[in-house]
Amino acid sequence: METKQPTIDDWRKAGEIAARARDFAAKLAKPNTLLLDIADKVEQKILDDGAITGFPANLSLNTIAAHYTPHVNDQTILTKEHVLKIDIGACMNGAIGDTALTVDLTGKYEKLVESSHQALANVTKLLQKETIKTTLGDIGKTIQETIESYGYKPVMNLSGHGIGTYEIHKTPSFPNYNNNNKQRITVGQTFAVEPFATDGAGKIKEGTNPNIFEPIERKPIRDSNARAVFTEIMDKYKGLPFAKRWLISQKLNEQRIDSALRMLKANGNIISHSPLVEVANGIVTQAEHTYLVEEDKVVCLTR
Repeated sequence: METKQPTIDDWRKAGEIAARARDFAAKLAKPNTLLLDIADKVEQKILDDGAITGFPANLSLNTIAAHYTPHVNDQTILTKEHVLKIDIGACMNGAIGDTALTVDLTGKYEKLVESSHQALANVTKLLQKETIKTTLGDIGKTIQETIESYGYKPVMNLSGHGIGTYEIHKTPSFPNYNNNNKQRITVGQTFAVEPFATDGAGKIKEGTNPNIFEPIERKPIRDSNARAVFTEIMDKYKGLPFAKRWLISQKLNEQRIDSALRMLKANGNIISHSPLVEVANGIVTQAEHTYLVEEDKVVCLTR
């Protein structure tokens, strides 16, 4: 069955709800706060505002650049030794707002935070000035030059991305460095730009113990437990990325969920997203907005 396409209003609402949730999470990010509490509260706020989560709240600390969401009994507590990336997604009838910022609780990384946030601000200015003349290489060049002007490195193997209907990542990729790509943005396109800056080597690698998963194919599933879990995933989360902790209940305990997820992954129904760690253990900061390209302008949906 063909998926109904979201309206311009859906895109605007998704962006507004994501931005409010992002800023709400930033206000919660104080020392002695349980990371799990922030995730639960910000995800609930998205639901209360009339959307669904575009993906689990990413709350990544220090050398972890992205893809960390708390597990069901996570006891991680924020301290004054933490730099927190808050990456939030809200989905309204298939339209997704994706946005991020960094909170420095240490007081030591103000310039590193500023470098990624200023890179995003400079991209926004570029898009609004050049509109559809802007190329992917132009965006990467702006990000790289801004971050390097602060004395840091962009994370080269992370990028922004196109956004589709109930699809958080689609082509093209929007680089964080100048790759000289001459492809231009196009009218009707929605995409996220997310500069990552680091005082490390400028690359990330996959970590361990993923808690974020994503459906990729509706293949037949022989095991009844795995089949029931996959049905719930598709019905409740519309094929979007989900957190393992969302599935655990009195009816489905963690052992059954783990067994089902292993089977679904082996069967090719889902993939996992492990935390992404800076290869030289550098501190990483992030900023992100979602944009919509109209006939004569580029609109930042998550400002």
